Amino acid sequence: MKREWDLSEVTDGKKYGPNDMVKADCQDCAGCSACCHGMGDSIVLDPYDVCRLTLGTNQTMQELLAQSLELGVVDGVILPHLQMKGKDEACSYLDENGRCSIHPYRPGICRMFPLGRLYEDGDFSYILQIHECKKQNRSKIKVCKWLDTPNQKAYHKYICDWHELVGNLEAFAGDGSQEVAKQLNIEMLKLFYFRTYPSVETFYDAFYQRLEQWRNR
Repeated sequence: MKREWDLSEVTDGKKYGPNDMVKADCQDCAGCSACCHGMGDSIVLDPYDVCRLTLGTNQTMQELLAQSLELGVVDGVILPHLQMKGKDEACSYLDENGRCSIHPYRPGICRMFPLGRLYEDGDFSYILQIHECKKQNRSKIKVCKWLDTPNQKAYHKYICDWHELVGNLEAFAGDGSQEVAKQLNIEMLKLFYFRTYPSVETFYDAFYQRLEQWRNR
């Protein structure tokens, strides 16, 4: 998702790498679920998120779309996102105690909150969004520990490559034939989201095989 960042207004002005310490730890979010309400269609899922979610819930992408996910348009590209429900606009996976029922396999955006990503020159840094989390007195934690995602090097490369793919699709949707762009988007969804992944451990191998297919087309 493209955003115009004014770092001085929305962040602490710093850029963080996986091994940097950042003041993001909100001590298990005890008693707070503010970031799980009213998020609209902003919790967009990438293929790794869907891999973890389908395997973690033992449901197909089609089943998830019937219950807890929705498809939405992000900068001209159709992508899945978490569904908010009820008058409080609560995340579909928030339980009656205000706790995340899919915490072990929650999406990447949820994992890094209140961090965000700043993409520059084919790479990205993490940034701390200072107005997002309602918790006060957060403590410092290493970025890679906060993300709670194994194989950070492979994950970082994957995020860059996926961001490039989506960016290229966004550019085509803006400049090319709308009918062709729509067909490409449908093919992308089928290839990277609806085709199942055998396991989380083999996700990157499967993803890059599919990415090669996508580039060759």
